[in-house]
Amino acid sequence: MTTTPPGGTIKIAGKTVSRLGLGTMRLTGPGTWGDPDDREQALTVLRNAVHTHGISHIDTADAYGPHTVEHLIKDALYPYPDHLLIATKVGLVRPAPNMWAPHGHPVYLRACVEASLRRLHVERLDLCYLHRIDPDVPLADQLGTLAALHDEGKIGHIGISKVTPEDFQLARKEVPVAAVQNVLNIHDRYDPVVEMCRDAEIPYIPYRPLDAGAAAKFGEVAAPLSWLLARGPHIAPIPGTSNPQHLDSIVRAVSGGGST
Repeated sequence: MTTTPPGGTIKIAGKTVSRLGLGTMRLTGPGTWGDPDDREQALTVLRNAVHTHGISHIDTADAYGPHTVEHLIKDALYPYPDHLLIATKVGLVRPAPNMWAPHGHPVYLRACVEASLRRLHVERLDLCYLHRIDPDVPLADQLGTLAALHDEGKIGHIGISKVTPEDFQLARKEVPVAAVQNVLNIHDRYDPVVEMCRDAEIPYIPYRPLDAGAAAKFGEVAAPLSWLLARGPHIAPIPGTSNPQHLDSIVRAVSGGGST
């Protein structure tokens, strides 16, 4: 097992975790829909990430599948190590493969959280993001629902995802924001929220850090991840893969081993 957490450590949602996390969006069928072609391989990726490589931040969402990956995480990793942070997201519906739509009605958000608790087999979600802000529902109602669930002990910390600087400022007036998840990579290089998070001492979690594979060929991931990590100690990327060998190369890239 890796003795040094890959990428070093960062504090997210009250836990000190590896700066390199694992994004799990790829652990489904095509179109982020249904079961993966090789379920055992998906379980192996999750187990190797935590038990072999020392990754202690797993990022998921109820929309992945939908529901598929939360079941996989439970089957692969439960009972969970105390140091493991599992972050999930709510607030998107999936009409069909490759289709995503925000749904921030308070009743729906509450139902999503309750369902994620059951699928992950936990009493509290360590970190729960509002996956997307629904423009048809007041932001105060959306975040207020998550805040109420926090007060009930069902959510530990609240995050926000795919937000503008204006969204970020408005959200912080409603709830303590524990983490922000936006796209950032060597192709999408500019996001003013990076600096806003740094100034506010809020972890910034770049999703699609390898630009869905476009930022690096298989195994050649050191440069894009190094560029991200150098942007600041508050940045904790979550590259994803469905291949155990690709996971090995990602970990080596941030652990000083370079590309393969």
